Amino acid sequence: MTNMFQQILALIIIAFFVSRLIWQRRKDEISNREFIFWLFFWFVAGGAILSLKWIDTLVAKLGFSGKGIEVLLYLGVALAFYLIFKMRIKLEKMDRNLTQIVREIAIREKK
Repeated sequence: MTNMFQQILALIIIAFFVSRLIWQRRKDEISNREFIFWLFFWFVAGGAILSLKWIDTLVAKLGFSGKGIEVLLYLGVALAFYLIFKMRIKLEKMDRNLTQIVREIAIREKK
C-alpha cells in the first residue's frame, strides 16, 4: 500500500513539473528544444515510476540487491550531476566569451 502511495505522490509531483513546464513554454521562457527535452524527461520518469515492478524484476535478474526505485534514484542523481557538469562547462565558455568581448570593446574605446 505504501508503494502505491509513493507512486501516486511521485506522479503528482511529475504532473506539477509538467504543468510548470507548459506554463514556461507558453510564456516563452524556454525554447521549443528545452521544452521537448524536459517533457520527454518527465514522461520517461513517469513511465519508470509506473513500471517499478518490472524494474524490480530486471534489477534482480541483473544481480543487484537493491530495489528498482533505488536504481532509479541512483540514475537520477548521476543524471543530475552530468547536467550540472554540462551547465558548468557552458557557463565557463560564456565567461571566456564575455571576457573576450569586453576586452575588444575596451580596446576599441581606447582608440
